[in-house]
Amino acid sequence: MSTSASARLQAEHKLQRIGLVSDSALAHLATEDLLTELLDRVRQVLRSDTAAVLLLEPGGRELVAVAARGIETEVAQGVRVPVGKGFAGQVVARREPVQLQRVDSTTVVNRLLWEKGLQTLLGVPLLVGGEAIGVLHVGSLSQREFTPEDVELLQLAADRIALAAHAQRSKAERAAAAELQRSLLPTQLPVVPGIELAARYVPGDEGAIAGDWYDVFLLPNGWLGVVIGDVVGHGLPAAIVMGRMRSALRAFAMEGGDPAEVLANLDRKMQHFEPGMMATVLYALIEPNFERLHVSSAGHLVPVQGREGERARLLDVAVDPPIGALRDVRRRVTVAEMPPGSVVCFYTDGLVERRGVALDDGLDRLCSVVHPAQAQTVCADVMAELIGEDTPDDDVALLTVRRQNGADVGPLELTVPAVPESLKEVRSAMRRWLTVVGASADATADLLVAVGEATSNAVEHAYGPAGGVIKVRLELRGQDVIATVCDEGRWRPPRGENRGRGTLLMHRCGDEVRIDHRPQGTEVMIRRTIGPAE
Repeated sequence: MSTSASARLQAEHKLQRIGLVSDSALAHLATEDLLTELLDRVRQVLRSDTAAVLLLEPGGRELVAVAARGIETEVAQGVRVPVGKGFAGQVVARREPVQLQRVDSTTVVNRLLWEKGLQTLLGVPLLVGGEAIGVLHVGSLSQREFTPEDVELLQLAADRIALAAHAQRSKAERAAAAELQRSLLPTQLPVVPGIELAARYVPGDEGAIAGDWYDVFLLPNGWLGVVIGDVVGHGLPAAIVMGRMRSALRAFAMEGGDPAEVLANLDRKMQHFEPGMMATVLYALIEPNFERLHVSSAGHLVPVQGREGERARLLDVAVDPPIGALRDVRRRVTVAEMPPGSVVCFYTDGLVERRGVALDDGLDRLCSVVHPAQAQTVCADVMAELIGEDTPDDDVALLTVRRQNGADVGPLELTVPAVPESLKEVRSAMRRWLTVVGASADATADLLVAVGEATSNAVEHAYGPAGGVIKVRLELRGQDVIATVCDEGRWRPPRGENRGRGTLLMHRCGDEVRIDHRPQGTEVMIRRTIGPAE
C-alpha cells in the first residue's frame, strides 16, 4: 500500500471515529440517554473497558458520579470525589487532560476503580465557558498508553456532554427555583378582620428566579407580621436562601421580640450558617388594634403610606445594614401611625429601579400613585403606573396593607374545626372585628362570652369522634351585632351533672338569644347592641 493511500485510510478512520462521538442524531436524545449512548461509543472508539461522567455538585467542592458504563456501581453507590483529590479531582482542578498509569489507593479516591482491576485511566474536563463542571474518564484493564488522538476524541465527547449536562442542569435549576419560590410565597393571604391585604409578584425579563419574597402571618399575641425581602443573586441558590430566611424569620417571630430583635437574630443565624450571603429584609408588626406599625429595615427600601386627604409619602424609617453585611449591627425600630382608611405599600427594588433613571424618580412615581383605596385597587394602580405593558428587568414583589374604616367592614365569617383549640382563633378574630366596628368594651366582653359558649357547646355536643366544622358569623345591623354559630352535627345531650350553664350565660350576655336544633345541625343566634350595657 502506498504512503498516500495509508494516510488516506488513517484520515478516513479518524473521521469515522470522530463521527461516532459527534453524530448529529445524538442531539435528539434526552440528556440521560445521550450520556449512555456517548459512553458506549467512547468505549467502542477508544477500546476502553470503562467510561464514566462525574459532575460538580452545587458549591463546587465535590464531584458525583452521574453516568457510568463498565462500572455501573459508581452511580448506584453515589461515588463522590473531592475537587483536587485523586485522579478525577485533579482533572477538574487542573482543567486539563490527565493520564494515569498506576491505579491504586495512592492515586485514585474511588476504590471501585482499582478493585475492578483497572491499570490505566484517561480523564478530560467537562468545560463550559472555560469553567470546569465535571470530568469524563475512561479506563483500561490492561496497561496501555492513550495517544494524543485518543485525548482529542475524548475531549470532543466531553465537550458534547458538557453542553448537554449544563443545559439540563440549568433547566432543572430554573424549574426547581420557580417551584420553590412559588411554594414559599403565600398562596393565600390571611383573613384579618379590619385589615385588607393584596399582593403581586412578577418575575424579571431574563426569566431567572431572584430572591424576592414577602410574607404575612398572625402571631399568637394578636400582632400581624409583615415581611418583604430581596436575597442578592438569582436562580436556585437565591431561592434556597430565601426559603431558609423565611422559615428562620417566622421561628424568631414566634419567640417574640420587636422587629429589630427578630432581624438581629436572623442576621446572626444567616451569617453563621450561610456565610457570604446578603439580603435586604424589612419586618413590620401591626398592633392588634391596628393603631400603629412597628418597622425595622435591614437595608430594604422603606414603605410608602397613603392617608386620607394627603399625598402619599415615604415613611420616616431608619434603615440599617442588610442581613449578612456586618456583624453585631445595632438595629432600630420606627413606629408609625396607621389611621383608619390608610394604606401602606411594601415593595422590592424591581418596582422602582430602572436603568439610567435615578432611584428617587422611581420612588416619587410610586408616591404619586399610592392612595387610600382598597388594597387590591392600590396594587392594580401601582402595577399599571410603574410596570405598565413592559416586563420588568428585575423581579417585582408588591404588598399592600390597608386599615379599614368602620363603615366598610363587612361581616366576619369563620369556618373552624370543631375542636377546643379553635376557640382561641374565634375569640381573636372577633376581638379585632368588634374593635373595628366600634363595639364598647362591655359589648365586646359579652359577645366574646356568649359566642364562646355557643362554640364550646358545638364542639362538645354536635359531633362524635369523626369531628366536623363550626361556622361563626358576625354582622352589624344598625347598632346591633347579630352573631350566629352553626354546626352540621346531631345534638347530643349533656354529659354529667350541673350542665347547661352555657345557655344561661348566653342569655345573660345577649339582648336576644335563639337556639334552633334541627336534624341537619344546630344554629344559635345572639343579638347584642354595640353600645354600653344598660
